[in-house]
Amino acid sequence: MSHRVAAGALISLLIVMPVASANGQAAAAADAGWRPGQWNGIPPAHWVDLPGGGLRVTARDGQGSFMWRPARGSATCLTWRWRVDAGPPAARLDRRGGDDRAIGVFVGFDGWPPRVTLAQRTAHSSALALAGLRRVPRTVLAYVWGGTGEEPQPFMSPYMADLGSVRVLRTAHAPRGEWQVERVNLAADWRASFGGAPPPLIEIAIASDAEDTRARVDARIEDIHFIPCEP
Repeated sequence: MSHRVAAGALISLLIVMPVASANGQAAAAADAGWRPGQWNGIPPAHWVDLPGGGLRVTARDGQGSFMWRPARGSATCLTWRWRVDAGPPAARLDRRGGDDRAIGVFVGFDGWPPRVTLAQRTAHSSALALAGLRRVPRTVLAYVWGGTGEEPQPFMSPYMADLGSVRVLRTAHAPRGEWQVERVNLAADWRASFGGAPPPLIEIAIASDAEDTRARVDARIEDIHFIPCEP
């Protein structure tokens, strides 16, 4: 992602998706259906709905964008499976410039870190203005397929004013064309990243970005579920 979209990235990536819990109880609730979103100056990737609420994204020639939908409820655990058949080469995601990734899951929360600064509030206010004053997340957890594996785990996104914490779950070197299953503890990850009790969920997004490398992308994600965390 280039510097020209950095100002809008705070809001554009503070995003997330809703799903029912595996046991049928309302760990999170949300509107049905994905909604498209894109970054200023970047042609959008192509998204296709898959059965069961999944998505497939394909991109080329510098395309990148995201799909999102609202969520509500308490932070719990989140599971999904995904695969990458084509994606950008490995690049450090904790640095600006060349930081493309095949696919990422972004979970947004409706609350500040305990030690939020005036600069962070100001950056968020600017992002709100770009979003038309739509209610948007104040903190984000991001889980990505991309990067080198040399990034700290986790690290703060260089585009989100220390309001977005990123974890590389699969590097760009991970095997292509193979489904991988993930399970993350949102509450524990939020506490480790920001401190204190995690605020309620607000959104979930699936994003892909190949703007800098102009690499071809073909990735899928399915079986996304909020589930109770095991003791």
